[in-house]
Amino acid sequence: MSKHSKSQIIELEERLQQAMLTSDVAELDILIAPELIFTNHLGQLVTKEQDLEMHRCGVLKLTELIPSQQRIQLNEGFSVVSVQMHLLGTYNDSIIDEHIRYTRVWSISSVGYLQIVAGHASIIKSYIISD
Repeated sequence: MSKHSKSQIIELEERLQQAMLTSDVAELDILIAPELIFTNHLGQLVTKEQDLEMHRCGVLKLTELIPSQQRIQLNEGFSVVSVQMHLLGTYNDSIIDEHIRYTRVWSISSVGYLQIVAGHASIIKSYIISD
């Protein structure tokens, strides 16, 4: 197996963000592996089909994704991306305005493409510590 290039992973991440913003289910289907293991910000496992369905039926509507603090780690055969994302939009008609840290693993999947095979999301909370 070979290492993926940083520019290749950056391009895939940009395609993913655009597909999420436009709820492009066909593009998301290309980018997400059938065997995806994704833990959402509530600690629940989400399958590829569940993820696609949220976009397909309009439950999740993102209006803006603002990435920051992206870190890409290239490894032999897989790459890991950690990125903070400011999400704006709606979920079940409830407003989303959250800062979430995503970790994604890009690897050659069971169908032979470079896809997201695993991921995790955590809400970033600001805490004020007083004396």
